[in-house]
Parts: sequence; structure tokens; C-alpha cells
Amino acid sequence: MQKISFPVKGMHCASCVSLIERRLKKIEGVKGANVNLATNRGTVEFDEAKTGPKDFLHAIKEIGYGAEIREGAEDAALSDREKDERQEEVNSLKKRVMFSALLTLPVLALALPEMLKGIFPLEFPGFLERNMAFLQFVFSTPVLYLNRDFFERGFRALAGGSPSMDSLVAIGVGAAYAYSVVVGFGVVSGSIYFETASLLLTFIVLGKYLEAVAKGRTSEAIKRLVGLQPKTARLLVKGKETDIPIGEVVAGNIIVVRPGEKIPVDGVVADGSSSVDESMVTGESMPVHKAKGDTVIGGTINKTGSFTFKATKVGSETMLSQIIKLVEDAQGSKAPIQRIADLVAAYFVQAVIALAFIAFAFWLFTGQSFVFSLTILVSTLIIACPCAMGLATPTAVMIGTGKGAEHGVLFKDAESLEVLHKANAVIFDKTGTITKGEAVVTDVIAFGMKEKELLSLAASCEKNSEHHLGQAILKKASALGVKISTPVSFDSVPGLGVKAKVGGQSVIVGNPALMKKEKIAFGPSAAAAVKALGDLESQGKTVVLVSVGKKLSGIIAIADTVKESSASAISMLRSMGYETIMITGDNEATAKAIASQVGIEKVIAHVLPENKAMEVKKLQDSGKKVAFVGDGVNDAPALAQADVGIAIGAGTDVAIEAGTVVLVKSDLRDLVTAIDLSAYTLRKIKQNLFWAFIYNAVGIPVAMGALYPINGFLLSPVIAGAAMAFSSVSVVSNSLLMRGFRPKA
Repeated sequence: MQKISFPVKGMHCASCVSLIERRLKKIEGVKGANVNLATNRGTVEFDEAKTGPKDFLHAIKEIGYGAEIREGAEDAALSDREKDERQEEVNSLKKRVMFSALLTLPVLALALPEMLKGIFPLEFPGFLERNMAFLQFVFSTPVLYLNRDFFERGFRALAGGSPSMDSLVAIGVGAAYAYSVVVGFGVVSGSIYFETASLLLTFIVLGKYLEAVAKGRTSEAIKRLVGLQPKTARLLVKGKETDIPIGEVVAGNIIVVRPGEKIPVDGVVADGSSSVDESMVTGESMPVHKAKGDTVIGGTINKTGSFTFKATKVGSETMLSQIIKLVEDAQGSKAPIQRIADLVAAYFVQAVIALAFIAFAFWLFTGQSFVFSLTILVSTLIIACPCAMGLATPTAVMIGTGKGAEHGVLFKDAESLEVLHKANAVIFDKTGTITKGEAVVTDVIAFGMKEKELLSLAASCEKNSEHHLGQAILKKASALGVKISTPVSFDSVPGLGVKAKVGGQSVIVGNPALMKKEKIAFGPSAAAAVKALGDLESQGKTVVLVSVGKKLSGIIAIADTVKESSASAISMLRSMGYETIMITGDNEATAKAIASQVGIEKVIAHVLPENKAMEVKKLQDSGKKVAFVGDGVNDAPALAQADVGIAIGAGTDVAIEAGTVVLVKSDLRDLVTAIDLSAYTLRKIKQNLFWAFIYNAVGIPVAMGALYPINGFLLSPVIAGAAMAFSSVSVVSNSLLMRGFRPKA
């Protein structure tokens, strides 16, 4: 299966989205199709053996919309070309509004005598009076031509059996204009509605212009992220510097960076040193010193010295590109709550057309004039607005995910943004999540041998181990200058420890469970060992036992310091009503000591990596909605099992696969921000959907003449058009208020 993303042109409302999605899903080989009104992008998952991009373009163009598949478009977040095209669309709509308004003003002026008769009479000179209809026809016809795209798409969609919002406009405005032409040229007698047709189109295109401007502001977070990417890089080849476009940089190139410049791609410093502002990634305002061998991140700013670095990750592999891709994917995805709007949109336009003609027939057959009934028809068609429903969710999601990225929280999809705050239990992995994950040997206790000899055997046993505890023992041995041998054999026992042959001796390094499993004799050291174990574990240290030749030979204690932010973050979560739980492979005493430091009351200890997901499931089975916070690959099953998986995203591995939320700065206070933003976004979505539905639920019956028998009120089509335009703009504007979001933490 392949996935491709591409821009779609000409969409106005939820019914447009529904129409395009349904058409794409009919293509053989398409597994899924998602079209986003706020980003104007479509995403298709398909079997490339059965279909491809050309089929998608043909299908979209067949129903009256535009699309273009671009080389690498799915990897490029809001390319310069797309930004230019969006600005062109805004400029085009602005011109249409201006010309439509200029042409509509004379039509409106000529219609004033008819509109104001009974209030105060107006008289025009004889020439104008005699040619009133013709002059209105002359000025109003160009307005329809300027906005002909509504008619082209609307009637094409109608002919295809899937009417859209454009169909409502085409029928409503077309009916008013056609009737006016017939009356104006004397075929039948009656009133003319040229000013109604012109004003309706002017208001509708004005609404589209304001909507386009507002939608452009919803993607500011992406624009800021893209703006962090430099356009060029200074390549060093055989001592000569050459500026090349960023897209031409390849891994292995040597790049020169001068003071004040942005680092173009990710890499490793080759020569020189400097201070680098990494606040866009870490949130820390203090520059970080960089010297030979240190990692640098593309998009960060070099503050002081000059240096050269070797490019290691370029193009879509850089950390900044991964962040942009994650944010763009999230903005293009659909939140579960949007299914309501999608379901309504699928039948909305057909229902409105039916209601409009039912109302027209009803008033006509109850004795009202044709003009009265036509007014009802046009008002009903025009006031109905699926646009507001289509924009209610994606605009809020766009700003929510964008604000998250600004504050170091990456939501991989809209669903995680919607459901995160609904979790009522948060499980934290200990190492690397609550703690720094930087294990340090604090105590070495030997039984029957010297401490350095014990450390030498343990370090040699751990030489081939990648476990963080093994690395801590190796680090300590190296620091003390202890001899480290290469083991003859090596065997890792996941979750328990390691076994090896070192210098002809059988050495085991692991936890008490491994010693029990291997039937290691504690011998005369038993009492001292038990006391040392208890004392060290009560201090929150992880205890590793070392046996040589099937006898307990010593204890090594390792401490992992708690992150400064952990306690305050967990305190805030508890004050918000969330149950906090820590899960670890450590023994219970050590786990509880760490938990007490950060304020966690419930601890699940002695859990092997493969059993973490099972513990998550147990909580879910008890009725809990679980968020799991872990630091990477070994936590992947638990992150996937949880209702929301939250990955700690330290360094350039920010785009790790596990989890649907990434805390870029590895700061647990950002989890509080993520939960707060999730609740705030869903609140905005509900507000938007409420107003979108209420607007239509009230507006359509009023347009159909529901108030006429009560107080004689008949809704003008012009007011209906203005209301329709306002509804979309109001929904987007409500979403834009989210830009003022400030995190609690």
C-alpha cells in the first residue's frame, strides 16, 4: 500500500469534501481517502498495482475540482509554491469581491425605487425608467460571469447526482437571474431580481475571501516551522566554499556555518566550536556549547564562533522536516467528532434542495404569488451552509496541533488531540521518562575479593551489553582505569541481566530474580548482602548482584536521577484529577523510593518490557482510559496498547514511531500542556459544531417562511446570503481565538 498527499482546488464546504472522498473511494485499489477543507489537501492510501495518481486526478477533475500531484509533495510541508498559490487565491478572491461590488452598486441603485416604494417614492429620469430592466441586466450579467465557477461546479455536481454547496448557489442565484431575464424582456409580467442575484454572489464571494484569509492564518505554526529552514548551505570542497540550494545537500557533505547563521541540516561538528541556540527544539533559552563530535540540528541558530560540520541527515530526514511532517499529517487527519459533520454533509445538500422546492410548492399552492414562492426558494437554498460544518473541526485541529508544536508537543493525528484529555489514568515508565536515564554507579560492595576486581569482572561481563545499567558499570570501570576483558561467551536474559565467561570464570550480573533462577548461593555473605540490598533499595537505587563461579561475590548500586520537572508535572496532573502510576522492571523498594520523590502513589514493579502492554490492558479492562508515557522502542507495545501513547522524544529521534503524541523536549510538564490543549481544542470544536448546526437548524426554517404566518416576516435572499457568508467566517474566527492559548505548566 502507498500513501500520497496533494493539494485540491475549488473546495468550499463539507459537501465538497464528502463528494471528493466518495468519488476517490470508488476507484478500485483505493483503501482510504481523506480530504481536509482547512488545509485544502487530499490524502489517498492505495494499492499501486491497481491504481495511481493519474486516476485520482482524473476522478477529481471529472466532478469539477482541481488537483495536482507534485514530485515529493507528500514530503514537503507547505512548499513555497503552495504558499504562493494560496496567496494568489486570496488575491483573486479580493479582485472578484471588488469588481462584483462595483458592478452590483449600479444594479442596487437602479432597484431602489422598487425596493423603497411604500416607504418614500423615488423617481428616475424617463430614460432610466424605461430601460430599468435592461440596465440592471447589463450590470448584473458580468457579476455572474466573474463568479461563473459556482455555476460550472454546481451544475456539474448536480448532473453527477452529488450536489454540493455550489449547486445551492447555482440553483438559487440562477433561478433569480433567469426569472428576472424572462420578466425584464417582457416574456411574462412580474418583478425583477437582478439586484438579488448580484448581491448574493457578491456576499458569497466576500465570505469566501474572508474565509480564505482566516484559513491562511490557521496555518501560521507550519509557516513558522518552514521559515526556520534556511534556503541555502555553504559547502566546503577542497578548501573552497560554495553556496548551494538546501535541496542539493547530501549526507557526508562538509558544511561551513558562520556566526548568526542558521544551521542548514542535521550533522556532527567536524572542526571549530560555537554556542548554538536550540530553543526551537528544546525550549531552553540558553545557547548550548558545541565542539568537535557534538550533534547539531538543522534550523537552530549559530550564535558566536564559526565551525564546519558533516551532514548526517538531509531533506525529509532532518529533525525539523520530521516535526513539520508530523504537524502537517496531524492537521490533515480527521478527529472522530468530525464524523458527525461528515455524515450530515453527505445528505445535507440533497435535503436542502428538497426542502427548498417543497417550500416553494407549498406557498405556491396555498395561494401565494410566484414571486413570493420564488423568494422562499432562493432564500432557503442560499442560507443553507455546509461550509461552517466542514470548517468547524479542521480549523480547530490545525491551530491546536500548531500550538502544540510551538510548545514542544507533537500530535501525530487529530484523534490523539481529541481524546488525550479523556484519559483518567496516566502510566509512566520510570527510566528515561521520570528519571533522566543517565545511570551512574554509586556503590560497589565486594564479598571475598577487592572492589576493583569485582568491577573488572562485572564490566567485562557487560562489555557486549547495550542496557543502560551495563553501560553505567562500564563507564565506572573505565573511569577507575579497571581492566575490561572481552568475554569468551555472552548471553543476555531480557529483564533479568547477563551471563558470560570471563577469564575462565562464569560471571552473572543481574537482579535477585536472575540469581534465584540460576540458583546462586549467597553463602556466608547472605546476611550482609540482604542488609545492603535493603539499605540501597530504600535510597531509590537499582541494585545489581554479581556472582562468580555460582557464588555471590558482590553488589553494585546504580542510581538514576529524577528529572527536575517530574515532580511538578505529576503534582499538576494529580491536581487535575488524573491517577498517576509508575511502571518499572525494578524491584518494588527501589520503585517506591523513586515514586515517593515525585509524588506517585501507585507503583507496578518487577514488570518485564514485554509485559508492560499487559499491565496497560488490565487497567483498561477495569474501566480506565489510559495514557502511557514512555521513552522509546522497548515501550512500543505499551504505547500502542494505551488509549493514547505519549513518547518522550529526546534528540533527533523526535519522530519515533511508537506513540501518537511526542514530547519533543522530554519535559513531563509538556504533558500537562498537551492535556490542557486537548481539552481546549475539543471545547472549540464543540462550540463550532454547535453554532454551525444551530445556524442551519434555525436559518433554514426561517428561510422557508416559518415566521410568515406568525408575524408576516419573509427573509430576503440578500440577508440569507450575508448570513451564510458570516456563518463560515464566524466558525473560523472562533478557531483563531485559540492562537491566544497559553500553557499552564
